[in-house]
Amino acid sequence: MLESLQTGLQSWLWPGLSAILTVMATYAVYRLALAVFRHFSSSRAVIRLFLDAAARALGVVCCLLALTAALKAAPADLPLMPAIQHVTALLLVLSLTWASVRLTSAIGEVIVTLNPVLEGQWKRARKVETQTRFLVRALNILIVIIGFGAALMTFESVQHMGASVLASAGVGGLVLGFAARPVLSNLLAGMQIALTQPFRIDDVLHVQGEWCWVEEVTATYVVVRVWDLRRLVIPLQWFIENPFQNWSRNNSELLGPVFIWVDYTMPIEPLREEFKRLLAESNLWDGQLATVQVTDASDQAMQVRFLMSASDSTRNWDLRCKVREGLIAFIRDHYPAQLPRVRARLMDGSES
Repeated sequence: MLESLQTGLQSWLWPGLSAILTVMATYAVYRLALAVFRHFSSSRAVIRLFLDAAARALGVVCCLLALTAALKAAPADLPLMPAIQHVTALLLVLSLTWASVRLTSAIGEVIVTLNPVLEGQWKRARKVETQTRFLVRALNILIVIIGFGAALMTFESVQHMGASVLASAGVGGLVLGFAARPVLSNLLAGMQIALTQPFRIDDVLHVQGEWCWVEEVTATYVVVRVWDLRRLVIPLQWFIENPFQNWSRNNSELLGPVFIWVDYTMPIEPLREEFKRLLAESNLWDGQLATVQVTDASDQAMQVRFLMSASDSTRNWDLRCKVREGLIAFIRDHYPAQLPRVRARLMDGSES
């Protein structure tokens, strides 16, 4: 046994050494070419973005291709040659899958880079970014499935099972489809959202009673950032089956109301003047809308609505809080008797 092992090692000495030297030389040439290309190219060039994203994976592919060529040049009767060639082919398939996924992901980055968020064109840029991220993730899933299938086909036992697998594909497909129904429904929902665009990256949504921004979109779920920096992870299917509010669907401008209850004796005109003064002094108001109306009344007080506009949801919220504070202080300082109060009439026994 020791003699056979020694004989096998001796027979592999020169082929193995030549294979190692070939891989090392290939990797050195690859790194040199990569360094030269990076030196003479812009960091924002399209080809550079692709190369930077898949540099490691392409390096592994080049080394495995060199190793495959070296093994083919070696004698075919070397010990364990079929097993080593099979492992090399399997690693090559996996590395090609890795490189394909990295290159596909770079497509999304390139498209986003070529469509920056410019002033007045934020809607188009966010639409392109959202659609690209959906489609890239779906394409990555398809590449991984094909790569996994190709890796399995390198095994002879799997190849011989092809006929039986095809024969049972109908029943197996039904079982797999039923078991993976939630995943498949989310994938289909992602494609539908990518095409119809009910929301985009950075859109302001009102979901499940929360005010939030779309932060990340994947192939199966959406991550939204709540105003207090919490994150909600919501399946894509939820957006297809449930209504939600998009506060920046066509533009980011919003109207915001402030409601204050005052006594019936409170004059409206001083409130209207103070409201206009507060808006004029604030840089949060966009100057588009400012109205004061009595919108409700009860047996004890009346409700006054102060409606104002702002350029986005964050500024609208801050403006409403500032106006509310100013109006409360104005009524407290100038009309304290006109705050809501309860009226009662005392009756003595003779009146009854």
